[in-house]
Formats: sequence, C-alpha cells, structure tokens
Amino acid sequence: MSRIPRPLVTTLSTLALAAAGLGVTTGSAHAASCSQGHLPLPDPACTPGDLNPDVTQGTIGSTICVSGWTATVRPPSSYTTALKKKQIVEYGYSDTSLSDYEEDHFVPLELGGAPRSEENLWPEPHYGGETSSDKDTVENKLKKAVCAGEVGLTDAQKAIMTDWTTALSSLGLS
Repeated sequence: MSRIPRPLVTTLSTLALAAAGLGVTTGSAHAASCSQGHLPLPDPACTPGDLNPDVTQGTIGSTICVSGWTATVRPPSSYTTALKKKQIVEYGYSDTSLSDYEEDHFVPLELGGAPRSEENLWPEPHYGGETSSDKDTVENKLKKAVCAGEVGLTDAQKAIMTDWTTALSSLGLS
C-alpha cells in the first residue's frame, strides 16, 4: 500500500480544520473566530484557561507567593503583542488599537496560569462595564487570600475561570 505524501496530509488536515471553523497555530487547533458575547469574560471556546503545572498548592511558597516570581515566567512583550494582534482579529473587535487591550492571562500568573498558552491569553478590553483593571484587582485579592491560607489555590483558579466578576463573592471574599 502506498503512503500519502506528508504535504498532502497536512493540506487535507488544514482544510478539514478550516471547514470545522478551526485553524492550526503552533501545532494545535484553535478557533478561527471568537465571540465577544461573553464579555467581560473571554470566549470559553477560544480562551478556556490553562494552568502552569509547576504551580500547585504545595509549591505556592516557592512560586506565586514569592514577591517578583511572576516576572520570572511572564512571556516577553514581543510574544504577547504578536498574539494580541492575531487574537484581536479572531475576536472580531472593530477597534483594533492595540493600546485599547491588555493581552491578559485568563488564569493570572499570580494564581498559576500558564504563561505562554494561547488557551490562557486573550485581548481583554480596557473599556466596558468591567475592565482589565477591575480584573487585576480581583487577581491581587485572590492571590493574597491564597498566600494567606484563606482560600485554596484550586478553589481560586476555579472561581476565576468560572467568572472573574463573581470570583471574590463566590469564595466569601470582598
């Protein structure tokens, strides 16, 4: 039996993914268009969140609870800016000004979010009823509660992935 040439397999696979509304990026399938209908949350089909396996409840004392630790894992702006440009198109934002968005980690680095995963990064608007700066406040409060032992890491991660706008209240924090 003869083998199908690799370029043909790649082309056919790409066409099949495109027909399903998916595209190939860095070796994985990613939605070709994302909905703004979930704002201020990301579209869960495009940005479901992803975790850093190095951050666990047992390692928080040497990772997220160490001042300055996130700077050691934060991806360079050259990476996040290129991704933001691509994802602004995928999300169909009519405003394409890069300064109007933060390429944000859905699960923040402060709570063990995966630093470079496209499933954890999205162009979060600086405008609207709930903004990127509002989310930053929630992230900081959750990290403080996790590091103080008031909330478990997994509970904080689940709360922010479910709905960051209600994460604090769902955990009994304010």
